[in-house]
Amino acid sequence: MLHVKSFAFNPFSENTYIIYNDEKEAFLIDPGNMPEAETETLHNFIKTNNLKIKNILLTHAHIDHILGLQWAYDTFEVPVLIHYDEMEILERASFTAKNYGFFFPVFKGELHHIKEGETLTLGSETFGIYDVPGHSPGSIAFYNQNNGFVISGDALFMMSIGRTDLHKGDYQQLISSIKNKLLTLPENTKVYSGHGEPTSIGFEKEHNPFLK
Repeated sequence: MLHVKSFAFNPFSENTYIIYNDEKEAFLIDPGNMPEAETETLHNFIKTNNLKIKNILLTHAHIDHILGLQWAYDTFEVPVLIHYDEMEILERASFTAKNYGFFFPVFKGELHHIKEGETLTLGSETFGIYDVPGHSPGSIAFYNQNNGFVISGDALFMMSIGRTDLHKGDYQQLISSIKNKLLTLPENTKVYSGHGEPTSIGFEKEHNPFLK
């Protein structure tokens, strides 16, 4: 069985996720912890539950989703998994941070590129990878069929979608990604988004105004 723990971090209220199994193996997804208090909260949860972080996963590399990335890599010393098409966004993070008025160093660590068609494993559980570009060029989602949930990043939110006015955003591409990838999942699939509360595929099919 898998467990999903979420934290709303940083001024953007970004959702950082820890997915873990009963054997205490875990994925850390989109570490957005910024001030020391948030980092302490995240680290304490991992230590208190005796979790072993197997990989750090990025749905995409916008600044709000990677504010704690260097800390996470230095602390757990495991590879960061990211889509190749998202590398430019990651490399622009320092420039992006300046636009928001703060300093953010260039990430230094081990990166592995992943893409649709590949799978990730956490113990006996398997995660499918879905390419869902549009919000950013290398956005990906992680789907676990056995437990019926998907980590959608900033592609799909409750009754909303990701913004497409940022660098290399594409509205039509995002709508296509959602309709042709995420909405093909079973309607009872729980959606854990990059911001806000969880939703479901069925609810978004019926109520999301952007998908009519």
